[in-house]
Amino acid sequence: MSAIKKVVLAYSGGLDTSVILKWLQEEYQCEVVTFTADLGQGEEVEPARAKAQAMGVKDIFIEDVREEFVRDFVFPMFRANTVYEGEYLLGTSIARPLIAKRLVEIANETGADAISHGATGKGNDQVRFELGAYALKPGVKVIAPWREWDLNSREKLMSYAETHGIPVDFAKNKKKSPYSMDANLLHISYEGGGLEDPWWGAEEDMWRWSVSPENAPDQAEEIVIGYEKGDPVSINGERLSPANLLLKLNQLGGKHGIGRLDLVENRYVGMKSRGCYETPGGTIMLRAHRAIESITLDREVAHLKDELMPRYASLIYNGYWWSPERRMMQTMIDASQERVNGEVRLRLYKGNVIVDGRRSERDSLFSASIATFEDDQGAYNQKDAEGFIKLNALRMRIAAGRG
Repeated sequence: MSAIKKVVLAYSGGLDTSVILKWLQEEYQCEVVTFTADLGQGEEVEPARAKAQAMGVKDIFIEDVREEFVRDFVFPMFRANTVYEGEYLLGTSIARPLIAKRLVEIANETGADAISHGATGKGNDQVRFELGAYALKPGVKVIAPWREWDLNSREKLMSYAETHGIPVDFAKNKKKSPYSMDANLLHISYEGGGLEDPWWGAEEDMWRWSVSPENAPDQAEEIVIGYEKGDPVSINGERLSPANLLLKLNQLGGKHGIGRLDLVENRYVGMKSRGCYETPGGTIMLRAHRAIESITLDREVAHLKDELMPRYASLIYNGYWWSPERRMMQTMIDASQERVNGEVRLRLYKGNVIVDGRRSERDSLFSASIATFEDDQGAYNQKDAEGFIKLNALRMRIAAGRG
């Protein structure tokens, strides 16, 4: 008899997690609680309720966490201008700590002994889910079916579903994408299929949110994003909630072919992986945030942030959102944003985000009277530069003197 009496499963309602649900019931002889998160993936999550009920699940949690996701995870990450390996905006990575948090919270609420997820033993998500769970509930038991069972192909999963009467007609009748996809309000990722050959070019109809830059409008569109303490709060003067603001930027970016990425990345488990990503709103936010910081951040603060960002990005990519070092870095990053207030004007045009202006009435460090090429009325004494240069050259002059 299994020591596990109740387990909370991260449940999408798709083939994989439906099979996992039944497998947990059969293998562990335990009660299964399901958790389905609406992260803005663009698909209805409510049908998961009927599927879970049909399989005997009594405790079903279906939650709209879009605002929490953007406010408490996406925005804090973007305050750091976070990019992994120079390109990836971490759309999948940043959603996992929120899911892990809710799995643990629901386990506490329902008295469950364990949590379970559908991540495979080859990917990063298993690490992200489990590191988060252990950080928040040290004694939690984690069940990862892909590391235990032998159902290692779609054919075996379908056969198991048919044998056990699992309702998967939805998977048969709908047109199935050849890719493994993950979507939320920040991005869509595509992996597998032809993308496993890094020389193979993705077909145009793979992309869901954006037109190709070639087919984008021939006229640029101008927008103004307002910032308060490092977070975007308005578009063209209209204040929006975090989730609605990102949704609007996704629509604008997708319309203009912005945010497509084809990347070979280094997974935490050691292998290289090729994926394609659509992050239209995030691409706009990154450019706009750097623009408003350019006039409001002290030089050394800005440079220190840039030095620390790759480490911060790796922590998120590798699943350490709930670690003490990430929390410590976040405190520093958030402190740097206290005076990052103002507006950025952008032009969106055929895959490009073009900064066209930035201003901050109260917090700008830009002084036209000092930076001007015209007469500065004595605001800056150019003779001061001579001593500055000689002092900074001193060590090189001494070294050169050795011959």
